[in-house]
Parts: sequence; structure tokens; C-alpha cells
Amino acid sequence: MRKLIFKKERKVKPTHLDYTGIHKQIKTEMQLFVYDTNELTECEEIKVDDIKQQVDLSKNNWLNVHGLNDVDIITSIGDYLKVDHFMLGDILNTSKRTKLDEYHDVLFFNIKSILPEENSNNIRVEQISFLLKNNILVSFQEKRSDHFTFIRERMRTHSGIVRDKNVDYLLYLLLDAVMENFFITIEAEEGKVEELINLSKTNDNPKILEQIELHRDNFNFLKRSIIPLRDSLYSIKSIKHDDIFNVIETDNYSFFDRLHQESLELLEQIEYDVSSLDSAASFFFSSQNHKMNEVMKTLTVVSVFFMPLTFIVGVYGMNFDNMPELHWKYGYFIILGFMFLLLLGMIIYFKKRKWY
Repeated sequence: MRKLIFKKERKVKPTHLDYTGIHKQIKTEMQLFVYDTNELTECEEIKVDDIKQQVDLSKNNWLNVHGLNDVDIITSIGDYLKVDHFMLGDILNTSKRTKLDEYHDVLFFNIKSILPEENSNNIRVEQISFLLKNNILVSFQEKRSDHFTFIRERMRTHSGIVRDKNVDYLLYLLLDAVMENFFITIEAEEGKVEELINLSKTNDNPKILEQIELHRDNFNFLKRSIIPLRDSLYSIKSIKHDDIFNVIETDNYSFFDRLHQESLELLEQIEYDVSSLDSAASFFFSSQNHKMNEVMKTLTVVSVFFMPLTFIVGVYGMNFDNMPELHWKYGYFIILGFMFLLLLGMIIYFKKRKWY
């Protein structure tokens, strides 16, 4: 399994935008939702030239972009929203950490979506970015995924209050959906950790320790991803009483407070899981030491059994002429019998003392 770390940031100059992710073959497509309490208009595969005509600023607008490979489309969206190229560079640079940025009447937020890979110990990472301005919310995904499927269905069926609220509430729902992936990943990791803990109690295979370290890397990567998310969500509180920047309704700040609390819960759960891994590693080493001690105990007992026998054999192996026992008719059998009785006595003595 690869070690999961943030790559060294590749700088994107504002004058030259370039997508730095791995999904370079994904075609850039867009989907537009224009909605309010009474009406919903859905435009599939909308063209960039049609955005201005289709967007209705008297209603709420959600433009969802799949694929970031077509820089011209991303630039056109930025030009329409009058967003500077620094923010567009952050959208295209997938090595960026989670961050929150505000610029005049635009709120920028990017986040890492992390999910476990099937039949693997790897976890896959996708950067998702958001631009919030007036009644327009634009989400940028590196590829098509089902992160927001249930939100689209809620909008289509008018379930919940999403169509009764402004797009800042929609931003909350989208962030909440992405953060749910953290819980899914942590639960998947916890299941594998529990298997490792049980396996370490019955198996001394060194690969168990290797697996423990791999999952520790996963948890550390999750932690490094959540900490800046926690800080960004906390920063939203600082703009609550901002008289200049007011793209978020006052009543909706409580929803972002919930997300901040969720980030704290995620970090707390990760700390607990890392301590569980430490316990599993300690148990593995304790089991290894115990088995090593058992081996040494067995070898020690065997060597003690043979020490007096070796002494007797050594004595009668000396080349002296005057050793009467060597000339006895039954001397060999007597010594052999004595050695057997001595060995038997030592075995009985060790058994009574429960030394083996």
C-alpha cells in the first residue's frame, strides 16, 4: 500500500491555470439547478455559453461541474462570477489543503473527499471546491460521483427545506455530504483494525505489524485532512457579524456550527482509533515476547536436564588408568541406569514445581 501524504504543492500561477489532478481524461460537464420554493428547473449538460441565459438571479442557482481538465470552461465560469485567478488556481490545484477564503462578495471553500477503496487498504482522495456568490453556488468535482445524488433527489421531490432556503444552506448540505465520507472511511478502517486486533491474538505473522502501520498511516492522513477543515469551519464564525461580507444568512450559521462540531467528533474518533492501533501493536509485541520466553524456557529446561548427565559422561571420559568402575562387569549398565534415574527424578521435581 502506498504511503498517504500530501504531495508537495505544485504552484499554479494566476496567469497560467493548469489542472494538477490525476483525472485528466475526464470530460468537463456541467449541470444547472435553478430553484425556489415553487419551481425547479434542471439543465443537464449545459454549455458554458448558456450559463448567463439559464441562470436566474431572482432564484437560487446551483451549477455542478464534473471534471476539471478543460481549463477554458473553468476560466469562463470564473469570468462570469468575476472571480480572480488565484481562486481558480486553488480549484485546479488538487494538492492544496482544505481552506476557506473570502473575497469581497465571493466565498471560496475547498475540501477533500476521502473514501476507502474496495478490496484494498488504500483510500482514494478527491478535491471538491465551492464558490458562493449572491444566489449562485458552483461546485467543482474532479470526476462524476454520487456524493450529492440524494441532495438532487431532495430538490426534485421537494423533500426537506433545501428549496425553501438560499444557496448557503445548499452549501451546508453539500459539505455535510462530503464530511459523511469521512465517517464512512473511519468506520471501514475501524472494521479492519478490529480484525487486526483479533488476528494479533492468535497469529504471530510479522505482516500483522506491517498492516497495523499501514492503517496508522491512513488515520494520520485523515487527521491531516480534517484539521484544516475544522479550522475553516471555525473561521466561518468570524464572518457572522461582518457587515461587508454577507453571502451567508445569519440564521444559517448554526448549520455550519454543526459541521464544526462534526469535525471535532471526527478528530476525537481518530485519536481513539490510533490508540486502539497502539494497543494492537503492544499486544502483538507482548505475544511475540511471551512466545520467545516460552522457547527460552524450554531450551533452558532441556539444558538443565542434560547438565548432570554431561558431567557424568565427562568424568568417565577422562583418560586415567586407575578408575575401578571402568573394569566392572556391569559398570556401563549401572552408570546408564543411574543417569536414567537421575533424569527421571529431575523431571518429576520440575513437574511438581511447575517449572514446565
